[in-house]
Amino acid sequence: MNKLFINTATLAATALMSLAAHAAVEANIGATSNYLWRGITQTNDAAAVQGGIDYSHDSGFYAGTWASNVDFGNETSYEIDFYAGFAGSIGEEFGYDINYLYYAYPDADDSVDFGEVTAAVSWKWIEVSYSHVVNAGGDVTGDPTLDEKEMGYVQTTLSYPISDTLSIAAHYGYSTGDVVTAWYSSEDYADYSIVLSKDTDFGSVSFRVSDTDLEDDDAKVLVGYSYSFDL
Repeated sequence: MNKLFINTATLAATALMSLAAHAAVEANIGATSNYLWRGITQTNDAAAVQGGIDYSHDSGFYAGTWASNVDFGNETSYEIDFYAGFAGSIGEEFGYDINYLYYAYPDADDSVDFGEVTAAVSWKWIEVSYSHVVNAGGDVTGDPTLDEKEMGYVQTTLSYPISDTLSIAAHYGYSTGDVVTAWYSSEDYADYSIVLSKDTDFGSVSFRVSDTDLEDDDAKVLVGYSYSFDL
C-alpha cells in the first residue's frame, strides 16, 4: 500500500529516523456480545473476541491491524483489517482524518476482500465522515451486473463527556450502492445507535442499543469490553 511518496532517498531516511524517534505502539483486546458493522451483525448475533495493534506518530500518521471472529453462515470464520491514515487538528476545536482500510477474509471461499477510503472532519463533540470502496474482490456482490466498488457510507456521531470517565454517543449512518443492494436487497438503508461508555482502571465497558431501517431487522442490545496497553 502506498502511503507517502518521498522524492529523494535522503528525505526518506530522515523521515524514517523521525518516525522511530517519536512513535508509539499500542495493542488492544476486547470482547462484545455481538459484532456489528454499520448496524448489521457480522457474527450471526453471537459474541466476538477482538484485538489489534496500532502504530502512531507525532506527525499524525498512524497504521494498524485489527481482527475479529465472524459468522456469515459459510466457511468464513474471521476478519482481519489493515489500515493507515493521517489525522490532525486545526486549532483546538477542529479535527480531520483521512485513511484507507482494507477488510480481509483469509479463509473465505470467494474473493470478497475490499478496501475503502474515508475522510472525516470533527468539531468539538461532533464528527462527520464519508467512506467509499476503492478496490474489491470479484465476488463481493456475487452478481456480475452489479458494481463491486459501488458502496458509499456517510455517518455522523455526536459524543458528549458526562464525566471524566463516563461518556455517551449518538450515531447515524447511511449506506447506499450496488454492494448494499447485493448484501441486503435494498438500494440503501440507515443505521443508528446510542452508546454509553465507562472507562475504568481495567479497561473500557460499553452498553449499546443499535437498529437499522431494514425490513425484518430488530433492534439489538450489546455489551462490550476493551483494554488497551502500550507495547
